[in-house]
Amino acid sequence: MSDVCIIGAGLAGSEAAWQAAQAGISVKLIEMRPGISSPAHHTNLFAELVCSNSLRAAAIENAVGLLKEEMRQMGSLIMEAADHSRIPAGGAHAVDRTAFSTYITDKISSHPLVSVVHEEIKEIPSERPCLVASGPLTSAPLERSIAQLTGQEHLYFYDAAAPIVIGDSLNYEKIYAGSRYGKGSDDYLNCPMTEQEYKQFWQALIEAETTATRDFEKAIFFEGCMPIEEMAQRGIDTMRFGPLKPVGLIDPRTGKAPYAVVQLRQDNFSATLYNIVGFQTHLKWPDQIRVFRMIPGLEQAEFARLGVMHRNTFIHSPSILQPTLQMKKENGIFFAGQITGVEGYVESASSGLVAGKNIARFCQGKELLVFPEDTAHGALCAYITDQRHKHFQPMNINFGLLPPLMNKIRDKKQKNAVIADRALRSLQKFIEKSDNDLA
Repeated sequence: MSDVCIIGAGLAGSEAAWQAAQAGISVKLIEMRPGISSPAHHTNLFAELVCSNSLRAAAIENAVGLLKEEMRQMGSLIMEAADHSRIPAGGAHAVDRTAFSTYITDKISSHPLVSVVHEEIKEIPSERPCLVASGPLTSAPLERSIAQLTGQEHLYFYDAAAPIVIGDSLNYEKIYAGSRYGKGSDDYLNCPMTEQEYKQFWQALIEAETTATRDFEKAIFFEGCMPIEEMAQRGIDTMRFGPLKPVGLIDPRTGKAPYAVVQLRQDNFSATLYNIVGFQTHLKWPDQIRVFRMIPGLEQAEFARLGVMHRNTFIHSPSILQPTLQMKKENGIFFAGQITGVEGYVESASSGLVAGKNIARFCQGKELLVFPEDTAHGALCAYITDQRHKHFQPMNINFGLLPPLMNKIRDKKQKNAVIADRALRSLQKFIEKSDNDLA
Protein backbone atom coordinates (compact mmCIF):
# COMPACT_ATOMS: atom_id res chain seq x y z
CA MET A 1 0.00 0.00 0.00
CA SER A 2 1.52 3.31 -1.06
CA ASP A 3 1.51 6.42 1.10
CA VAL A 4 0.48 8.73 -1.75
CA CYS A 5 -1.17 8.46 -5.15
CA ILE A 6 -0.05 10.79 -7.96
CA ILE A 7 -2.02 11.05 -11.21
CA GLY A 8 0.08 11.94 -14.24
CA ALA A 9 3.77 11.46 -15.06
CA GLY A 10 4.30 14.75 -16.84
CA LEU A 11 6.73 17.38 -15.60
CA ALA A 12 4.71 18.19 -12.47
CA GLY A 13 3.77 14.61 -11.58
CA SER A 14 7.30 13.33 -12.13
CA GLU A 15 8.83 16.07 -9.98
CA ALA A 16 6.22 15.55 -7.26
CA ALA A 17 6.79 11.77 -7.23
CA TRP A 18 10.53 12.29 -6.92
CA GLN A 19 10.24 14.82 -4.10
CA ALA A 20 7.86 12.64 -2.10
CA ALA A 21 9.96 9.50 -2.60
CA GLN A 22 13.17 11.32 -1.67
CA ALA A 23 11.44 12.32 1.57
CA GLY A 24 10.86 8.64 2.37
CA ILE A 25 7.24 8.41 1.22
CA SER A 26 6.11 5.49 -0.94
CA VAL A 27 4.45 6.67 -4.15
CA LYS A 28 2.04 5.13 -6.63
CA LEU A 29 2.50 7.09 -9.86
CA ILE A 30 -0.34 6.52 -12.32
CA GLU A 31 0.19 7.29 -16.02
CA MET A 32 -2.29 6.41 -18.77
CA ARG A 33 0.34 6.08 -21.48
CA PRO A 34 1.20 3.90 -23.36
CA GLY A 35 -2.25 2.27 -23.18
CA ILE A 36 -3.95 5.58 -23.93
CA SER A 37 -2.20 8.64 -25.28
CA SER A 38 -3.15 12.24 -25.92
CA PRO A 39 -2.87 13.73 -29.43
CA ALA A 40 0.03 15.89 -28.22
CA HIS A 41 2.27 13.07 -26.97
CA HIS A 42 4.56 11.00 -29.18
CA THR A 43 6.50 8.79 -26.74
CA ASN A 44 5.86 6.70 -23.63
CA LEU A 45 8.48 8.59 -21.62
CA PHE A 46 7.77 10.57 -18.46
CA ALA A 47 7.96 14.39 -18.55
CA GLU A 48 7.76 14.48 -22.35
CA LEU A 49 8.30 17.95 -23.81
CA VAL A 50 5.42 18.08 -26.27
CA CYS A 51 6.19 21.43 -27.91
CA SER A 52 9.53 23.23 -27.68
CA ASN A 53 12.73 21.68 -26.33
CA SER A 54 13.61 24.97 -24.62
CA LEU A 55 13.25 25.66 -20.91
CA ARG A 56 13.66 29.34 -21.80
CA ALA A 57 16.27 31.73 -20.42
CA ALA A 58 19.18 30.41 -18.40
CA ALA A 59 20.39 33.52 -16.55
CA ILE A 60 18.89 34.42 -13.17
CA GLU A 61 18.37 38.00 -14.40
CA ASN A 62 15.38 36.41 -16.12
CA ALA A 63 12.56 35.24 -13.85
CA VAL A 64 12.43 31.71 -15.27
CA GLY A 65 16.20 31.44 -14.77
CA LEU A 66 15.67 32.37 -11.13
CA LEU A 67 12.91 29.77 -10.79
CA LYS A 68 15.24 27.09 -12.17
CA GLU A 69 18.03 28.06 -9.77
CA GLU A 70 15.63 27.83 -6.83
CA MET A 71 14.61 24.37 -8.04
CA ARG A 72 18.25 23.27 -8.19
CA GLN A 73 18.74 24.39 -4.60
CA MET A 74 15.81 22.20 -3.55
CA GLY A 75 16.93 19.00 -5.28
CA SER A 76 14.77 19.12 -8.40
CA LEU A 77 14.90 16.01 -10.60
CA ILE A 78 13.65 18.02 -13.57
CA MET A 79 16.56 20.45 -13.30
CA GLU A 80 19.02 17.59 -12.75
CA ALA A 81 17.77 16.07 -16.01
CA ALA A 82 17.78 19.44 -17.77
CA ASP A 83 21.40 20.10 -16.82
CA HIS A 84 22.38 16.55 -17.79
CA SER A 85 20.77 16.81 -21.26
CA ARG A 86 21.54 20.45 -22.07
CA ILE A 87 22.47 21.35 -25.65
CA PRO A 88 23.86 24.64 -27.08
CA ALA A 89 21.19 27.33 -27.48
CA GLY A 90 22.81 30.68 -26.74
CA GLY A 91 21.22 32.27 -23.70
CA ALA A 92 18.42 29.71 -23.56
CA HIS A 93 18.43 26.42 -21.70
CA ALA A 94 17.55 23.87 -24.38
CA VAL A 95 17.71 20.11 -23.96
CA ASP A 96 17.87 16.95 -26.01
CA ARG A 97 14.25 16.08 -25.36
CA THR A 98 14.71 12.30 -25.63
CA ALA A 99 17.72 12.31 -23.31
CA PHE A 100 15.86 14.60 -20.91
CA SER A 101 12.73 12.44 -20.64
CA THR A 102 14.70 9.16 -20.62
CA TYR A 103 16.79 10.40 -17.69
CA ILE A 104 13.65 11.24 -15.69
CA THR A 105 11.86 8.00 -16.62
CA ASP A 106 14.86 5.88 -15.59
CA LYS A 107 15.36 7.72 -12.29
CA ILE A 108 11.73 7.44 -11.24
CA SER A 109 11.17 3.90 -12.47
CA SER A 110 14.22 2.66 -10.57
CA HIS A 111 13.41 4.45 -7.30
CA PRO A 112 12.66 1.83 -4.63
CA LEU A 113 9.77 3.86 -3.19
CA VAL A 114 7.99 4.53 -6.51
CA SER A 115 5.64 2.05 -8.15
CA VAL A 116 4.43 3.00 -11.64
CA VAL A 117 0.95 1.94 -12.75
CA HIS A 118 -0.03 2.34 -16.41
CA GLU A 119 -3.78 2.84 -16.56
CA GLU A 120 -6.32 5.53 -17.31
CA ILE A 121 -7.82 7.19 -14.26
CA LYS A 122 -11.39 8.23 -14.98
CA GLU A 123 -12.22 9.69 -11.59
CA ILE A 124 -10.40 11.06 -8.56
CA PRO A 125 -9.31 8.02 -6.50
CA SER A 126 -10.61 7.52 -3.00
CA GLU A 127 -7.04 7.12 -1.74
CA ARG A 128 -5.73 9.99 0.38
CA PRO A 129 -3.53 11.85 0.07
CA CYS A 130 -3.79 12.17 -3.69
CA LEU A 131 -2.11 14.59 -6.09
CA VAL A 132 -3.70 15.48 -9.43
CA ALA A 133 -1.13 16.44 -12.05
CA SER A 134 -3.05 15.40 -15.15
CA GLY A 135 -1.99 18.39 -17.24
CA PRO A 136 -3.75 20.74 -19.65
CA LEU A 137 -4.93 17.85 -21.82
CA THR A 138 -6.73 15.98 -19.04
CA SER A 139 -8.95 13.22 -20.42
CA ALA A 140 -12.68 13.87 -20.66
CA PRO A 141 -13.74 11.36 -17.93
CA LEU A 142 -11.22 12.77 -15.45
CA GLU A 143 -12.26 16.31 -16.37
CA ARG A 144 -15.81 15.43 -15.36
CA SER A 145 -14.60 14.02 -12.06
CA ILE A 146 -12.53 17.15 -11.35
CA ALA A 147 -15.53 19.32 -12.23
CA GLN A 148 -17.66 17.36 -9.76
CA LEU A 149 -14.97 17.75 -7.10
CA THR A 150 -14.28 21.46 -7.61
CA GLY A 151 -17.63 22.65 -8.94
CA GLN A 152 -18.26 22.96 -12.66
CA GLU A 153 -17.97 26.75 -12.53
CA HIS A 154 -14.36 26.40 -11.36
CA LEU A 155 -13.13 24.31 -14.29
CA TYR A 156 -12.10 25.97 -17.55
CA PHE A 157 -11.50 24.41 -20.93
CA TYR A 158 -10.06 27.27 -22.99
CA ASP A 159 -7.11 29.46 -22.26
CA ALA A 160 -8.03 32.77 -23.88
CA ALA A 161 -5.61 35.23 -22.36
CA ALA A 162 -4.70 38.76 -23.39
CA PRO A 163 -1.09 39.96 -23.12
CA ILE A 164 0.18 41.41 -19.85
CA VAL A 165 2.74 44.22 -19.81
CA ILE A 166 5.10 45.26 -17.03
CA GLY A 167 4.09 48.62 -15.57
CA ASP A 168 7.47 50.30 -15.37
CA SER A 169 8.07 49.67 -19.09
CA LEU A 170 5.14 51.91 -20.11
CA ASN A 171 5.40 55.46 -21.43
CA TYR A 172 3.31 57.51 -19.01
CA GLU A 173 3.89 60.68 -21.02
CA LYS A 174 1.32 59.31 -23.48
CA ILE A 175 -0.85 57.16 -21.18
CA TYR A 176 -3.44 58.64 -18.82
CA ALA A 177 -5.66 57.20 -16.08
CA GLY A 178 -9.44 57.16 -16.35
CA SER A 179 -12.56 54.99 -16.50
CA ARG A 180 -15.40 55.03 -19.01
CA TYR A 181 -18.29 57.28 -18.00
CA GLY A 182 -16.50 58.17 -14.75
CA LYS A 183 -17.23 54.74 -13.24
CA GLY A 184 -14.66 53.79 -10.63
CA SER A 185 -11.67 55.84 -9.53
CA ASP A 186 -9.70 56.19 -12.77
CA ASP A 187 -9.07 52.47 -12.55
CA TYR A 188 -7.74 52.00 -16.10
CA LEU A 189 -4.70 53.26 -17.94
CA ASN A 190 -5.63 54.58 -21.37
CA CYS A 191 -3.52 54.60 -24.52
CA PRO A 192 -5.08 57.20 -26.87
CA MET A 193 -4.89 56.81 -30.66
CA THR A 194 -5.25 59.39 -33.39
CA GLU A 195 -7.08 58.39 -36.55
CA GLN A 196 -3.79 57.84 -38.37
CA GLU A 197 -2.33 55.76 -35.53
CA TYR A 198 -5.47 53.65 -35.37
CA LYS A 199 -5.55 52.95 -39.11
CA GLN A 200 -1.88 52.02 -39.17
CA PHE A 201 -2.42 49.70 -36.21
CA TRP A 202 -5.47 48.10 -37.86
CA GLN A 203 -3.53 47.51 -41.09
CA ALA A 204 -0.63 45.89 -39.23
CA LEU A 205 -3.04 43.75 -37.23
CA ILE A 206 -4.89 42.28 -40.20
CA GLU A 207 -1.60 41.55 -41.97
CA ALA A 208 0.07 39.90 -38.96
CA GLU A 209 0.66 36.15 -38.92
CA THR A 210 -1.50 33.95 -36.70
CA THR A 211 -0.54 30.70 -35.02
CA ALA A 212 -1.80 27.58 -36.76
CA THR A 213 -4.25 25.58 -34.66
CA ARG A 214 -2.74 22.27 -33.57
CA ASP A 215 -4.63 19.01 -33.86
CA PHE A 216 -5.32 18.88 -30.13
CA GLU A 217 -6.68 22.43 -29.98
CA LYS A 218 -10.20 23.47 -30.91
CA ALA A 219 -10.48 26.47 -33.21
CA ILE A 220 -13.64 27.79 -31.61
CA PHE A 221 -13.84 31.53 -30.97
CA PHE A 222 -16.56 32.69 -28.61
CA GLU A 223 -17.95 36.18 -29.06
CA GLY A 224 -16.99 36.99 -25.48
CA CYS A 225 -13.32 36.24 -26.16
CA MET A 226 -12.99 37.03 -29.85
CA PRO A 227 -9.34 37.33 -30.93
CA ILE A 228 -8.52 40.98 -31.58
CA GLU A 229 -7.18 40.14 -35.06
CA GLU A 230 -10.43 38.31 -35.90
CA MET A 231 -12.36 41.38 -34.78
CA ALA A 232 -10.18 43.58 -37.00
CA GLN A 233 -10.90 41.36 -40.01
CA ARG A 234 -14.61 42.17 -39.65
CA GLY A 235 -14.05 45.78 -40.63
CA ILE A 236 -11.85 48.78 -39.99
CA ASP A 237 -14.19 50.28 -37.37
CA THR A 238 -15.18 47.08 -35.53
CA MET A 239 -12.55 47.53 -32.80
CA ARG A 240 -13.57 51.19 -32.33
CA PHE A 241 -17.05 50.03 -31.39
CA GLY A 242 -15.68 47.24 -29.23
CA PRO A 243 -12.73 47.21 -26.83
CA LEU A 244 -11.17 50.35 -28.36
CA LYS A 245 -14.34 52.41 -27.92
CA PRO A 246 -13.24 55.92 -26.83
CA VAL A 247 -16.56 57.10 -25.38
CA GLY A 248 -16.21 58.69 -21.94
CA LEU A 249 -12.42 58.67 -21.97
CA ILE A 250 -11.46 62.32 -22.30
CA ASP A 251 -7.74 62.87 -22.65
CA PRO A 252 -6.89 65.48 -19.96
CA ARG A 253 -4.10 66.87 -22.15
CA THR A 254 -6.40 67.69 -25.08
CA GLY A 255 -9.79 67.93 -23.38
CA LYS A 256 -11.19 65.65 -26.12
CA ALA A 257 -11.96 61.98 -26.58
CA PRO A 258 -9.33 60.22 -28.73
CA TYR A 259 -10.22 58.56 -32.03
CA ALA A 260 -9.72 55.17 -30.34
CA VAL A 261 -8.26 54.03 -27.05
CA VAL A 262 -6.60 50.87 -25.77
CA GLN A 263 -7.21 50.27 -22.08
CA LEU A 264 -4.88 48.61 -19.62
CA ARG A 265 -6.33 47.00 -16.50
CA GLN A 266 -4.26 46.51 -13.36
CA ASP A 267 -3.53 42.80 -13.05
CA ASN A 268 -1.93 42.51 -9.60
CA PHE A 269 -2.20 44.33 -6.31
CA SER A 270 1.22 45.93 -6.38
CA ALA A 271 0.30 47.52 -9.76
CA THR A 272 3.39 46.16 -11.49
CA LEU A 273 1.42 44.28 -14.17
CA TYR A 274 -1.28 45.46 -16.59
CA ASN A 275 -3.60 43.45 -18.85
CA ILE A 276 -4.35 44.77 -22.35
CA VAL A 277 -8.15 44.73 -22.19
CA GLY A 278 -9.94 42.79 -24.92
CA PHE A 279 -6.73 41.69 -26.65
CA GLN A 280 -7.14 37.92 -26.63
CA THR A 281 -5.11 36.86 -29.63
CA HIS A 282 -3.90 34.02 -31.79
CA LEU A 283 -1.06 36.05 -33.33
CA LYS A 284 2.42 34.56 -33.38
CA TRP A 285 4.46 35.96 -30.51
CA PRO A 286 6.97 38.02 -32.57
CA ASP A 287 4.05 39.67 -34.36
CA GLN A 288 2.30 40.36 -31.06
CA ILE A 289 5.34 42.24 -29.80
CA ARG A 290 5.80 44.14 -33.07
CA VAL A 291 2.14 45.10 -33.58
CA PHE A 292 1.19 45.81 -29.96
CA ARG A 293 4.20 48.08 -29.54
CA MET A 294 2.52 50.31 -32.15
CA ILE A 295 0.00 51.24 -29.42
CA PRO A 296 0.88 54.71 -28.08
CA GLY A 297 2.61 54.31 -24.71
CA LEU A 298 3.63 50.70 -25.39
CA GLU A 299 6.58 51.48 -27.70
CA GLN A 300 9.07 49.90 -25.27
CA ALA A 301 6.64 47.61 -23.45
CA GLU A 302 8.00 44.50 -21.78
CA PHE A 303 5.59 41.58 -21.88
CA ALA A 304 5.18 39.48 -18.75
CA ARG A 305 2.87 37.23 -20.75
CA LEU A 306 1.96 37.18 -24.42
CA GLY A 307 -1.53 36.38 -25.58
CA VAL A 308 -2.61 32.77 -25.98
CA MET A 309 -5.78 31.09 -27.12
CA HIS A 310 -5.79 27.32 -27.06
CA ARG A 311 -7.40 24.23 -25.59
CA ASN A 312 -6.38 24.00 -21.97
CA THR A 313 -7.96 22.50 -18.89
CA PHE A 314 -7.30 24.45 -15.71
CA ILE A 315 -9.05 24.98 -12.40
CA HIS A 316 -9.88 28.31 -10.80
CA SER A 317 -7.12 27.88 -8.26
CA PRO A 318 -7.87 31.07 -6.27
CA SER A 319 -11.21 29.52 -5.27
CA ILE A 320 -9.90 25.99 -4.80
CA LEU A 321 -6.29 25.86 -3.62
CA GLN A 322 -4.19 27.05 -0.71
CA PRO A 323 -0.61 28.30 -1.33
CA THR A 324 0.50 24.81 -0.28
CA LEU A 325 -1.31 23.55 -3.45
CA GLN A 326 -3.67 21.64 -1.19
CA MET A 327 -7.43 21.91 -1.69
CA LYS A 328 -9.25 24.23 0.67
CA LYS A 329 -12.26 22.01 1.18
CA GLU A 330 -10.51 18.63 1.16
CA ASN A 331 -6.95 18.84 2.45
CA GLY A 332 -6.05 15.30 1.38
CA ILE A 333 -6.10 16.35 -2.30
CA PHE A 334 -3.34 18.37 -3.94
CA PHE A 335 -3.02 19.77 -7.48
CA ALA A 336 0.11 20.56 -9.49
CA GLY A 337 1.13 21.49 -13.01
CA GLN A 338 -0.64 23.44 -15.73
CA ILE A 339 -4.04 22.38 -14.43
CA THR A 340 -3.44 24.81 -11.53
CA GLY A 341 -2.98 27.79 -13.85
CA VAL A 342 0.80 27.94 -14.01
CA GLU A 343 1.99 28.27 -17.60
CA GLY A 344 5.15 26.69 -19.01
CA TYR A 345 7.41 23.69 -18.58
CA VAL A 346 9.48 25.07 -15.71
CA GLU A 347 6.50 26.52 -13.87
CA SER A 348 4.71 23.17 -14.09
CA ALA A 349 7.72 21.33 -12.69
CA SER A 350 8.17 23.90 -9.92
CA SER A 351 4.56 23.46 -8.80
CA GLY A 352 5.20 19.71 -8.74
CA LEU A 353 8.17 20.34 -6.48
CA VAL A 354 6.04 22.38 -4.06
CA ALA A 355 3.18 19.87 -4.09
CA GLY A 356 5.53 16.87 -3.78
CA LYS A 357 7.32 18.28 -0.77
CA ASN A 358 4.02 19.25 0.84
CA ILE A 359 2.27 15.94 0.25
CA ALA A 360 5.27 14.24 1.90
CA ARG A 361 5.02 16.58 4.88
CA PHE A 362 1.28 15.89 5.02
CA CYS A 363 2.06 12.17 5.40
CA GLN A 364 4.69 12.91 8.04
CA GLY A 365 2.40 15.14 10.09
CA LYS A 366 4.63 18.18 9.52
CA GLU A 367 3.53 21.74 8.92
CA LEU A 368 3.06 22.36 5.20
CA LEU A 369 5.28 24.85 3.39
CA VAL A 370 4.16 28.28 2.23
CA PHE A 371 7.09 29.74 0.34
CA PRO A 372 8.04 33.41 0.88
CA GLU A 373 6.48 35.65 -1.74
CA ASP A 374 9.83 37.26 -2.51
CA THR A 375 10.98 33.92 -3.94
CA ALA A 376 9.96 32.82 -7.42
CA HIS A 377 8.19 29.74 -6.02
CA GLY A 378 6.33 31.78 -3.44
CA ALA A 379 5.32 34.47 -5.94
CA LEU A 380 3.95 31.92 -8.39
CA CYS A 381 1.98 30.02 -5.72
CA ALA A 382 0.67 33.31 -4.33
CA TYR A 383 -0.50 34.40 -7.78
CA ILE A 384 -2.50 31.26 -8.55
CA THR A 385 -4.11 31.06 -5.11
CA ASP A 386 -4.91 34.72 -4.37
CA GLN A 387 -8.67 34.88 -3.74
CA ARG A 388 -8.82 38.54 -4.78
CA HIS A 389 -8.30 37.64 -8.46
CA LYS A 390 -11.36 38.58 -10.49
CA HIS A 391 -9.85 37.72 -13.88
CA PHE A 392 -7.74 34.64 -13.22
CA GLN A 393 -5.76 33.34 -16.18
CA PRO A 394 -2.72 31.05 -16.45
CA MET A 395 0.61 32.80 -15.97
CA ASN A 396 4.32 32.30 -16.54
CA ILE A 397 6.74 33.34 -13.82
CA ASN A 398 7.88 36.94 -14.25
CA PHE A 399 9.49 39.56 -12.06
CA GLY A 400 6.23 41.49 -11.97
CA LEU A 401 4.85 38.79 -9.65
CA LEU A 402 7.56 39.38 -7.04
CA PRO A 403 7.36 42.32 -4.61
CA PRO A 404 9.01 45.47 -6.01
CA LEU A 405 12.29 46.71 -4.57
CA MET A 406 12.23 49.44 -1.97
CA ASN A 407 14.75 51.48 -3.94
CA LYS A 408 14.08 51.98 -7.64
CA ILE A 409 16.82 50.79 -10.01
CA ARG A 410 16.55 52.08 -13.57
CA ASP A 411 18.77 49.53 -15.27
CA LYS A 412 16.59 46.50 -15.98
CA LYS A 413 19.31 43.85 -15.81
CA GLN A 414 20.72 45.27 -12.60
CA LYS A 415 17.24 45.52 -11.07
CA ASN A 416 16.43 41.90 -11.95
CA ALA A 417 19.79 40.74 -10.55
CA VAL A 418 19.01 42.43 -7.23
CA ILE A 419 15.52 40.86 -7.11
CA ALA A 420 17.04 37.45 -7.91
CA ASP A 421 19.69 37.83 -5.22
CA ARG A 422 17.00 38.78 -2.70
CA ALA A 423 14.96 35.72 -3.70
CA LEU A 424 17.84 33.28 -3.35
CA ARG A 425 18.82 34.69 0.05
CA SER A 426 15.19 34.46 1.17
CA LEU A 427 14.96 30.87 -0.03
CA GLN A 428 18.15 29.92 1.83
CA LYS A 429 16.76 31.34 5.07
CA PHE A 430 13.51 29.46 4.42
CA ILE A 431 15.41 26.20 3.90
CA GLU A 432 17.33 26.70 7.16
CA LYS A 433 14.12 27.53 9.00
CA SER A 434 12.53 24.33 7.64
CA ASP A 435 15.25 22.16 9.23
CA ASN A 436 17.09 21.88 5.91
CA ASP A 437 14.77 19.12 4.66
CA LEU A 438 13.94 21.28 1.61
CA ALA A 439 17.37 20.94 0.07
